Amino acid sequence: HHRMFLEPQEKKRSVKALVVKQAKKTCSCTPAKVKDYVFSFFPVLQWLPKYKLREYLLGDIMSGVIVGVLLVPQSIAYSLLAGQEPIYGLYTSFFASIIYFIFGTSRHISVGIFGVICLMVGQVVDREVQRAGYDLEPAAFDVLTDTAAYVNTTISPVNQTSQKLLCDKSCYAITVGATMTFIAGVYQVAMGFFQVGFVSVYLSDSLLSGFVTGASFTILTSQAKYLLGLDIPRSSGVGSLIATWINIFRNIHKTNICDLITSFLCFLVLIPTKELNEHFKSRLKAPIPVELVVIVAATLASHFGKLRETYGSSVAGHIPTGFLPPRPPDWNLIPSVALDAIPIAIIGFAITVSLSEMFAKKHGYSVKANQEMYAIGFCNIIPSFFHCFTTSAALAKTLVKESTGCRTQMSGMVTSLVILLVLLVIAPLFYSLQKCVLAVITIVNLRGALRKFKDLPKMWHLSRVDTVIWLVTMAASALISTEIGLLVGVCFSMLCVIFRTQRPEAPLLGWVAESETYESLSAYKNLQTKPGIVVFRFEAPLYYINKECFKSTLYKQTGVNPVWVKAAKKKAAKRMLREKEMDSDGNQTSISMDFVSEPLGFHTIVIDCCAVQFLDTAGIRTLKEVCKDYREIDVQVLLAQCNPSVRSSLIRGEFFKEGEDHLLFHSVHQAVDFA
Repeated sequence: HHRMFLEPQEKKRSVKALVVKQAKKTCSCTPAKVKDYVFSFFPVLQWLPKYKLREYLLGDIMSGVIVGVLLVPQSIAYSLLAGQEPIYGLYTSFFASIIYFIFGTSRHISVGIFGVICLMVGQVVDREVQRAGYDLEPAAFDVLTDTAAYVNTTISPVNQTSQKLLCDKSCYAITVGATMTFIAGVYQVAMGFFQVGFVSVYLSDSLLSGFVTGASFTILTSQAKYLLGLDIPRSSGVGSLIATWINIFRNIHKTNICDLITSFLCFLVLIPTKELNEHFKSRLKAPIPVELVVIVAATLASHFGKLRETYGSSVAGHIPTGFLPPRPPDWNLIPSVALDAIPIAIIGFAITVSLSEMFAKKHGYSVKANQEMYAIGFCNIIPSFFHCFTTSAALAKTLVKESTGCRTQMSGMVTSLVILLVLLVIAPLFYSLQKCVLAVITIVNLRGALRKFKDLPKMWHLSRVDTVIWLVTMAASALISTEIGLLVGVCFSMLCVIFRTQRPEAPLLGWVAESETYESLSAYKNLQTKPGIVVFRFEAPLYYINKECFKSTLYKQTGVNPVWVKAAKKKAAKRMLREKEMDSDGNQTSISMDFVSEPLGFHTIVIDCCAVQFLDTAGIRTLKEVCKDYREIDVQVLLAQCNPSVRSSLIRGEFFKEGEDHLLFHSVHQAVDFA
């Protein structure tokens, strides 16, 4: 046996020196460092001076206008989902695009209203509105309070009673939404400051996809009553999906026929046109803005047909022009919504970061995850003072933005200008727009998430564990609640990881002829084994959770439990002693002697540790016990292919006796040759 001599690197582990070095690096202040910090915090200062006007401008203008045209109807529709007036959805989209233009590092993502976030905001808003004593869901939205009333509530030092009189249901709803948006933004900025972007790694693609699909069912359910023109309270809390459908079927006889027909006609127009957009997206320079066409047509039909007055259809109501004065969040509401803002903040930054990285990889540039968290945090903190609710990146609008020629976030500024035009001039014209039309737009935009069911067979074929995580998260998000569904998904996916390391694969290995390779006997044919040597591989870290599994699998695979063999030997020895003392028959003694000297069939076990990433104290103790137990029945245990971390753990744990460290081998073949 030829030993290999590897000289370990010297590791300087002076904590004091490390702290001093880090402190110097952090606390040093030079003009160059200040400039780098400012440029990294405001990425727009880096790319805007280098903007190639001739090359980028046309694509940015085109994509900005198209996204703006698509965003106007969606902003109005998703306001309904968040329990807000239509004007606040337009405010949110306007401010989010401008702020991301300044702070964002992705060139392509579209930040604005996202359905799942709106749903989560709407659930909290409804709960707080109900607690405050307002009617939960009136037949139609109240006319927005005069701007003067807002000024009075913002500036005048009025007491709580007079404030409630001045602030109606819609005013209180946006106060709740803005306060929660502020807190969610603070969480996101704090995550960026403390560099905890790693939290997003616990939200796998299958978990996020399942969560979005489950939440899509809840969104669809919350919008179903508008399709039928029903006036029923919005259910919230655990089991809201089932409770809502029960309420709908109880009130189905009150369906507004006008709203039902309008919904049906809108579906007939929207779904085929959306499918055509997708089918011919490679040929079309820009998608057909069918949502805007439907909204304009439906508003004209409702206005001239007097659908509200004649048939009692529920309409959007008055949408004012211009901007309301800035107003700080309600600090008294923070304790009520602080907990609800945590899942909203996590989902918002997880979706934004994952989309940013996806499009950056596709187009060959890099994004900074922590800066993205700052960007999305400020997209929530700053607009919360301007009557806005929570935002994040949205996949559908990002895909449209990319496919229509977007090159930089200048397209986001163009989108903001389109929305500004609507806010200043066009908004009041949507007074007669039926709510059922907005509900149809919201539901049609869920097609992408609901189509994930078609991918299930492929996902099952690729990874059954990921498919089960998807199904569990989807079911929990839909049937229990969105927040609990997210928590269930995270916990279940972590348990899946633990279970996979708790009961890993642990095959016996055979030798591939004319090579130095050893592979699993259960996976491949025509492998050879060396007489008297068993080669065993454990395909997981060895730690406190799976130490018993390691021992039981090793005993099962080798067919020898050393503890039982030792016990049997002791028992046989005692029986022999008793028989000698009683001068019993020689026959039985010889049988006992035969049992004691029964051969095991092997003299060495080689444990291939190539898949053991680490050992904890329980793992080291388990290996010591296994070696000791087998040594007592004259079987030696050799370890092969241990990584430096495992070697270091074994040496620190005093696994080897004096002069025995040569029994640690760099390859299975080397260990077998030695045996």
